[in-house]
Amino acid sequence: MALTGCGTNSTSSNTENNEGGEGEESYTIGVTQIVEHPSLDAAFEGFKMALEENGFKEGDNVTYDVQNAQNDMNNSNTIAQNLVGDEVDLIFANSTPSAQSALNATSDIPIIFTSVTDPVGAKLVESFDNPGDNITGTTDTHPEAIPKTIEFIANEFEAKNVGLIYNAGEQNSVAQVEIVKEALTSKGMKAVEKSVSTSAEVKQATEALVGKVDVIYIATDNTVVSALESVISVANDKDIPMFAGEFDSVNRGAFAAYGFDYKDIGYEAGQMAAKILKGEETTAELPVQYPQNLKLKMNKKAAEEMDIEVKPEWEEMGEYTE
Repeated sequence: MALTGCGTNSTSSNTENNEGGEGEESYTIGVTQIVEHPSLDAAFEGFKMALEENGFKEGDNVTYDVQNAQNDMNNSNTIAQNLVGDEVDLIFANSTPSAQSALNATSDIPIIFTSVTDPVGAKLVESFDNPGDNITGTTDTHPEAIPKTIEFIANEFEAKNVGLIYNAGEQNSVAQVEIVKEALTSKGMKAVEKSVSTSAEVKQATEALVGKVDVIYIATDNTVVSALESVISVANDKDIPMFAGEFDSVNRGAFAAYGFDYKDIGYEAGQMAAKILKGEETTAELPVQYPQNLKLKMNKKAAEEMDIEVKPEWEEMGEYTE
């Protein structure tokens, strides 16, 4: 196994009890995730799928040490330190905070991240093309996703004020909000911001927007998305069109999003991990990847709940959830 400076624990060095066959190398992958919600869970599913397709099967020659920080940065730091102490062979960091904690904990063990909005701004990598000595991955933002969403709102809704709810402590969210505000300004609209620090504050923040905004936009903020039903309930009750930054939120009840499947970016990250475990490439040789297949997805049931008149031409622009 060609992993520079990476130790092996008892699982990765044990070949006698390996179901994959005598003498076959086995690996332990540490998985750190900031919080549990459908998008991040889907990314992990895609990650495992890619590794299995490349010959790394859970329970055979791979063991996953999965740990969830419950949206607590102190927990995230502790998880990363524990994974390093256990000398895992590779760390899969699922979210910006998780990746930051992992990178702070080790400069030796390879780190593959996903669900990261701004890896350069988060100081995870120097650039997309030159990620770093022990870290690379896939980002959950497409350069055209937010501009296309705002363009859709501007063209199809008579909106002047757009509500934004986010955790100012999440660097990925701050980066997105800045892009949203710039796009809104270019279309003659204004942002009305509400910041939260915990998921328990999300409903109150949403209620504070009632009467002040025409539309609500929720970025891929871990704190807010983990409490998305609180936003949806207010949007439905007050007939406020609600847009999101990813498809899982649309499936849960947001009206629309320009995005991609998180399973896909997890899969792409898994492909990177497979190359590293095989010794074919290092993290420094694998550029950070944007998501592929950007498209518009809408929820007809959510449109009814929010009293949105569905236009026939929208079906030509995107697709509806089943």
